[in-house]
Amino acid sequence: MPDFALTNFNANFNDGLTSFKTDGIFLYLSLPMNTDFYKYQGTGNDFVIIDNRSGKFDKTNVAHIAHLCNRRFGVGADGLILLEQSNKADFKMVYFNADGNQSTMCGNGGRCIVSFANFLGIINNETRFEAIDGMHHAIIEGNAIKLKMNDVEKIESHEHHLFLNTGSPHHVQLEQDLEILDVKSEGKKIRYGAPYFKEGSNVNFVKKLSCDTFLVRTYERGVEDETLSCGTGVTAVALAMDYIGETEKKLVSLHTLGGQLQVMFEKNKNTYNNIWLIGPAELVFKGSLWQR
Repeated sequence: MPDFALTNFNANFNDGLTSFKTDGIFLYLSLPMNTDFYKYQGTGNDFVIIDNRSGKFDKTNVAHIAHLCNRRFGVGADGLILLEQSNKADFKMVYFNADGNQSTMCGNGGRCIVSFANFLGIINNETRFEAIDGMHHAIIEGNAIKLKMNDVEKIESHEHHLFLNTGSPHHVQLEQDLEILDVKSEGKKIRYGAPYFKEGSNVNFVKKLSCDTFLVRTYERGVEDETLSCGTGVTAVALAMDYIGETEKKLVSLHTLGGQLQVMFEKNKNTYNNIWLIGPAELVFKGSLWQR
């Protein structure tokens, strides 16, 4: 029996054990220990999001989380996000990579969970929430979610790349022929190579399009593939390009395979602060999971 089912037609079914009905958009399953989930995407970076304020979801079941994120046998996503209670803020964000392991901050995921919290009625158009890297402030302005990222105090500059942490670790390097680059193959070599090895780093390949616009393609650890967009990745790229003088603008546009994001920031001496990741977040569909 599958963990979930979706349909876009009207139907009713009841065999005495399992029943379901559809309203033309969503499928609601009446299954043992069923849990509602919501599929969100932010510039193609997609997530399964679950309201876990009850604390009932098993966060220790790595295989189950990986199964949910599997695009052939599960719902399919770049990661799983749990919205939980917080005694410090409006809510807490807990993020898992597609491999099922809890991970560091996810910028696009942060924007998506803000949209989800607004959908649930937990927040209005402004919020403070707790994540693995600390507190985050976010503002909803129309279709855009503005997420304040934590300050960045250190950027390492090497001969062919830069390295910095924007809530997650990021390798950044310029590539002139980015459109034809095999990002999965080249990204994997860097992600597992020196000096990152097993712990790894996300890898961002960058091409300058204009004084304030860059094309970005990212290989994400934990997904172990190229993703359509990475929020902490484009944030790292914007800061890195300022650091090496490739832009003098403090509002930078980043084109990804999944769409356009913007990063706004200030620089005070050697510290980047007031960093904002700006872009859309969209609810794609709702479904229900059967807990194995």
